[in-house]
Amino acid sequence: MSLLQLQNVSKSFGETAIIRDVSLSIAQGEKHAIIGPNGAGKSTLFNLISGRYGVSSGNILFKGNPIHNLKPFEIARMGLARSFQVTNIFPLLSVFENIRCGLLWSMDYRYSFWNLVSRQKALNARTEAVLEEIGLHDRRNFPAGELAYAEQRALELGIAIASGAEMILLDEPVAGMSHSEAKNAVALIRKVTEGKTLVMVEHDMSIVFDVADRITVLVYGEVIASDVPAKIRGNPRVQEAYLGEVVTGDGVEATHA
Repeated sequence: MSLLQLQNVSKSFGETAIIRDVSLSIAQGEKHAIIGPNGAGKSTLFNLISGRYGVSSGNILFKGNPIHNLKPFEIARMGLARSFQVTNIFPLLSVFENIRCGLLWSMDYRYSFWNLVSRQKALNARTEAVLEEIGLHDRRNFPAGELAYAEQRALELGIAIASGAEMILLDEPVAGMSHSEAKNAVALIRKVTEGKTLVMVEHDMSIVFDVADRITVLVYGEVIASDVPAKIRGNPRVQEAYLGEVVTGDGVEATHA
């Protein structure tokens, strides 16, 4: 069953077309990567799905319901969460408080001046459990802004899963990390998105081909291929447009990734 559908989606800023007639279907439970060269429109596509931008034309459906005219918080409350290229946390709150904030709506806590969150046993117990899951329990009392970069990305992922999201969008989740940090981050992503639908933008092809069930390739705002990793790897249009592979007399030689 398709959890997310894009139907002939286009986005222009003035006379400049960024996304051009994109149609895409992502199944429930699928791990889907969106790749493409710089300027292909990947982050813009994420912004359209998450409600940060409105579409110029076309439809976006989540669980069969149109979301392209909704506000970001309305889409998030339907079960779709995203991360950004730049870490988006509450830097002055503690790590514990960041996760607890993410849990409030999903655990049906609403605006109430007479209920102190510090006294909500179920809420605080679930916060502790999420901290354990993302490996930040020993940092629970640290101001979030003082965490190392990789830890901040883990915290952001924790906030996303705390929201109860069925689908998580990750925009370059390992960008700026060392090899070991990226390896740990991928392991964490696998762990916390088990049973959920994952859509990610990522430039590290080893991670893309390792994690994704399906890959969509975006070039100049258009989808040029969408298939399983093995077929994407062997697609001549993808090799030319993104992977930078050229055919020589001895076979295929990678010039850049």
